[in-house]
Amino acid sequence: MHPSIRHSRAILTAALATFVLPAIRAQVPATPVELRISGAVSTPLVLTVSDLKKMPRKTLSVVNPHEKKQETYEGVLLEEILRRAGVPQGEQLRGSTMATYVLAEAQDSYRVVFSLPELDSAILDSDVIVADTMDGAPLAPKQGPFKLVAPHDKRPARWVRMLKSITVVRAPAQ
Repeated sequence: MHPSIRHSRAILTAALATFVLPAIRAQVPATPVELRISGAVSTPLVLTVSDLKKMPRKTLSVVNPHEKKQETYEGVLLEEILRRAGVPQGEQLRGSTMATYVLAEAQDSYRVVFSLPELDSAILDSDVIVADTMDGAPLAPKQGPFKLVAPHDKRPARWVRMLKSITVVRAPAQ
């Protein structure tokens, strides 16, 4: 191949990589990130940030011990999301359903467990939320778009950043 053709091809390739491809990628809408609610539910859910914005909102001001600063999160009570998925609550939460638990999992496979009764306001005011904003802005990519915040835990070990799923599990009878 003639050197001038090689040089022209290199310039064209560089121009495509620098200007054309990023413009094309910018026009392709990103797939919305989803939060899946499944398991022992009557209505499995797949929620987006837009879906959460339409639900009753809760605001929490907490001190994050890792960052050693005050943070204000906004989102939806996990109890409300579970209610919409048809999980027993209030007076329905009795007997064998008291041994039900909620498994929350992050995109990096970090997992935590809450008992269903500790998420029910008829039993305990836990205020656990699925947050989508912090200090009035969407969560940063390394934190969100969903973050589980358990404000009454003494340390934030059950705060789950990059939350991807909530699975409701009934403990097997002995």
